[in-house]
Amino acid sequence: MTTVLIVDDQSLQRYAFRILLESAPEVTMVGEAAHGAQAVRLTAELRPDVVLMDIRMPGMDGIEATHRIVAAGDRSRILVLTTFDLDEYVHAALRAGASGFLLKDVRPEELLAGIRAVAAGDAVIAPALTRRLLDEYAQHVPQPVDTAAQETRLKGLTEREREILVAIGKGWTNGEIAAHFVVAESTVKSHVRSILAKIGARDRIQAVIFAYDLGLARPKTG
Repeated sequence: MTTVLIVDDQSLQRYAFRILLESAPEVTMVGEAAHGAQAVRLTAELRPDVVLMDIRMPGMDGIEATHRIVAAGDRSRILVLTTFDLDEYVHAALRAGASGFLLKDVRPEELLAGIRAVAAGDAVIAPALTRRLLDEYAQHVPQPVDTAAQETRLKGLTEREREILVAIGKGWTNGEIAAHFVVAESTVKSHVRSILAKIGARDRIQAVIFAYDLGLARPKTG
């Protein structure tokens, strides 16, 4: 059973999500929050598996709420819900620690699948889509990062792990990485787990952002 906290300042939107979650036997809604500060408090109290997080809210927005929840070390994973697929705030939310994003008009079965994926520790955005996403955000949303600290984490990777991190930054799937390096896909998965642990990334998307921040992957030009 996956527990979910809904965060949205629109009561009608919360109602729609609640109806959907109540129809899924494998998901239980444990609470609702109308703004970021309430989301942070309820996440600490209820410890849901997944937080469905809106971005634009009065007071504390979803980005700051995501940052505070992740910084507190809560086990809850954040699934950002946005109105636009190229919303500049999504990149900031992912960097703050969110495990992915979906559009608010996503089909019910896709939202439920996304919740299950995030609860299982996966990223909602498919690897094949991360390149298009980050090509947009890397060009339009520059963010200050502590590259010195990231360089230190990068040094902990083996040569092969660094090569695979570059491939992840390019948006390659595990299958594509396996074919390129002529290794089993299970070997790639093992490398990816090791990379995530060494660089302190919660999931694959955080690894892509890490690669972009250090210039290991570059947005398309022209």
